[in-house]
Amino acid sequence: MSHGTIGLLSLLVTIACYWINKHLYRRHPHPLLMPLIATPAVLIVLAMLCNVSYAQYISQTHWLVWLLGPTTVAFALPLYENRVLLRKHGLSIATGVAVASLVSICSSIWLAQILGLSESLQKGLAVRSVTTPFAIEAERVLGGSPDLAALFVLLTGISGMLMGDLVLRLLPRVRSKLAAGAIFGGGAHGSGVAKARQFGEIQTVVASLVMMIAGALNVLLAPWVRQIFF
Repeated sequence: MSHGTIGLLSLLVTIACYWINKHLYRRHPHPLLMPLIATPAVLIVLAMLCNVSYAQYISQTHWLVWLLGPTTVAFALPLYENRVLLRKHGLSIATGVAVASLVSICSSIWLAQILGLSESLQKGLAVRSVTTPFAIEAERVLGGSPDLAALFVLLTGISGMLMGDLVLRLLPRVRSKLAAGAIFGGGAHGSGVAKARQFGEIQTVVASLVMMIAGALNVLLAPWVRQIFF
């Protein structure tokens, strides 16, 4: 079977697995059945059983990664619809995102250095707290591997989405919808926005805003991060 045929079949199987998984999760909303968890797990098992290499798989499925860009831009629609709310709280949200981004970048790199991880892993971890399209651009500036950065972003998003409810329960004083949305958007980016939808429109809007500000800020900071740490 040719390289292109395997890639096309991989694309079709990926879409089919996600579609089935999404409908299954709607009927049985268990954390382990989330499409971001179950679908990759199934695809990895299928790839190993069928001896499909990463190069063969990504040859046609890379279009799905490209679609993350337009999808991220589409988050601007709810932001526009809630522009009055954002103007009112924009400064506090932007300030919080700036501080959170700096803490995330510095703590990730320092912890990786303390653990003796390689420079490529340090660069990948540096951009783990922003959504994939921004992370890939920032990683290119850092000179690291975009694929490795995307992996860390995925793991961070899943972890943040699963732990978000627990964090809010451990912080009983956090009753603000703005704060809840900021937690999901800042801690789990795209996955956090999906989770925030389960809580309400305000949480979703704030999570989207935080995700995009953090992503843009990380891309802008990437040259300085490379100069300081690498």
